[in-house]
Amino acid sequence: MQARELKVPGAFEFTPRVFPDSRGLFVSPFQEDVFLDAVGHRLTVAQTNHSKSRRGSIRGLHFADVPPGQAKYVHCSQGALLDIVVDIRVGSPTFGVWDSVRLDPLDFRAVYVPEGLAHGIMALEDDTVISYLCSTGYNPGAEHGINPLDPELALPWSADVEPTLSEKDAAAPTLAEALAAGLLPRYEDCLARYAAL
Repeated sequence: MQARELKVPGAFEFTPRVFPDSRGLFVSPFQEDVFLDAVGHRLTVAQTNHSKSRRGSIRGLHFADVPPGQAKYVHCSQGALLDIVVDIRVGSPTFGVWDSVRLDPLDFRAVYVPEGLAHGIMALEDDTVISYLCSTGYNPGAEHGINPLDPELALPWSADVEPTLSEKDAAAPTLAEALAAGLLPRYEDCLARYAAL
């Protein structure tokens, strides 16, 4: 398995080896030893999430209060999706920077999103299946969103796909509005959280 840090520090893309044979294939999308070497700590898994989306569905941009925040390890077992990570940590030298990775069951890439970053996906095919390993359980009072169509972010959602958003995501504030409202995590709190892991 290969690891590559994204343009957003602390976020990683993992690409495993795929072993095909006459029966099909075998792949291991999460490997703790490679994860630990790249990220510097183990991934605690408190909850797993699984969703199935039709083409054009956007889920996100979501983030949680830090501490404790919620880290995610994301992979796609069916269909294809665009995975986007945005640095929203106030005081971060890369605040507002984003990066994207295509996830699909051809290369079986996965993305690690540490606490304090915003995360979103767009399904590029019908019946796209996404699975998340989450470091903390669902806590609705600590979870927030940023509008994924924020024109200032200008995220690279596929232009040939009509986006479909939930009412909650469509009504989410822009990054500037979330910053003004004091909703965003502070970089120093995120660093303290990472150091404690």
